[in-house]
Amino acid sequence: MRAQSSATAPSPIAVGASDPTVGDPDRAVGTRSLGTLQAALGVVAFSLTFPATAWGLEGFGPWSLIAVRSILAAVIAGGCLLAMGVPPGERSRAWGSVPLPERQHWFGLAVVGAGVVLGFPLLTTLALRTSTTAHAAVVVGLLPLTTALLSALRIGSRPSRGFWIAALAGAAAVVAFTVQQSGGALTAADAYLFAALLVCAAGYTEGGRLARVMPGWQVIGWALTLCLPLTVPMAAVALSFEPVHLTAHSVSGLLWVAVGSQFLGLVVWYRGMAAIGVPKASQLQLAQPLLTLVWSVLLLGEHLTVAAPLTAAAVLVCIAVTQRARG
Repeated sequence: MRAQSSATAPSPIAVGASDPTVGDPDRAVGTRSLGTLQAALGVVAFSLTFPATAWGLEGFGPWSLIAVRSILAAVIAGGCLLAMGVPPGERSRAWGSVPLPERQHWFGLAVVGAGVVLGFPLLTTLALRTSTTAHAAVVVGLLPLTTALLSALRIGSRPSRGFWIAALAGAAAVVAFTVQQSGGALTAADAYLFAALLVCAAGYTEGGRLARVMPGWQVIGWALTLCLPLTVPMAAVALSFEPVHLTAHSVSGLLWVAVGSQFLGLVVWYRGMAAIGVPKASQLQLAQPLLTLVWSVLLLGEHLTVAAPLTAAAVLVCIAVTQRARG
């Protein structure tokens, strides 16, 4: 009976009825390498979010910016769901028909929408009205550790002791650097930033879990679509009250946070998390605050101290340890 039940049980991985890497060590290594690259590309896309948001705030109010970016990303995601399509189960192989997610996945998609589509962008945008990008990077510095903790609680991942030591060390290095960059002062924006940290970690954890049973682009696509009943009226109200000044900076910032951060970055990010696991993928984000500060210098004219390369080296060591650690 066990042989029959195993033959009929659905695979938890979205790529097919059986995992092609099982019994093939070389292919497994290639899959993990590709997953690491995809997660790293997501981190690079996310690292531009704060500078792009600062640009967007030059021409849009915070509520307008969040609503419009979510709608634009949802339009792109919806177009992909319709144009690319997926086969509706094993009964038909015709493309162009996109099945609705199974009922048990809707709660997870709602968490992704609340945390990644709405919560984190809204809270960090409100914070960036009075906070510098360097100070806001504290959130990103703590996000990898928080995501790993929530992953351990939510999906039962159990990284090794070496992983946790390296993760804590990397988080401490990033926090120390970013706090030093901001002069060690705490502002009223901190409440927004710490709330953003929690909701985003929850969204990443659920998204990484769902990306094991459906393609990553569908995870963020359905989450964006699910938020449209909220973002459309939100945009209508916000645009009627907040002034809009279209400039090259504001339009460029809006387009990046909508297309790059909100959609494409999350697509490769969730694919990477599905391939290498939520804890290991999350630790790649230790590099995100440092990349954000580099972009802040290049795009916003902010200044860095000599501590930047030292912190970068420490973080890269911690990332290497987390990627080689068991679990």
